[in-house]
Amino acid sequence: MARVLIADDEDSMRSLVARAVAMDGHETVTAADGAEALDILTGDARGFDLLLTDIKMPIMDGIALALAAARDFPDLVILLMTGFADQRERASGLNAIVHDVVTKPFSVADIRAAVAGALRARQMDKR
Repeated sequence: MARVLIADDEDSMRSLVARAVAMDGHETVTAADGAEALDILTGDARGFDLLLTDIKMPIMDGIALALAAARDFPDLVILLMTGFADQRERASGLNAIVHDVVTKPFSVADIRAAVAGALRARQMDKR
């Protein structure tokens, strides 16, 4: 199964997403902001298959995190989450590095499907 790093500044959203992703057998690691997530990415020798990050966060937002992660970990699949239309627009220019943007609010089924789709795309890219 995959290793998924989840970054979101809202405790309840981070917990919900981690539980939803774990339902499919994936290992999850969580971070409260982009800077913490980047520290985890760079300090974890095992690596991650997927980064699932909120866009709007303090310290380092999800777009800055996605840009740094894509630069340093080119095989990492990136999914963004947002509940704000203006943030979704900011992400629209990142199609080359971001697999998709998941709009909040979403159901457990929605986030599980988004993660499964992103991981399938990663497998296809490896072939």
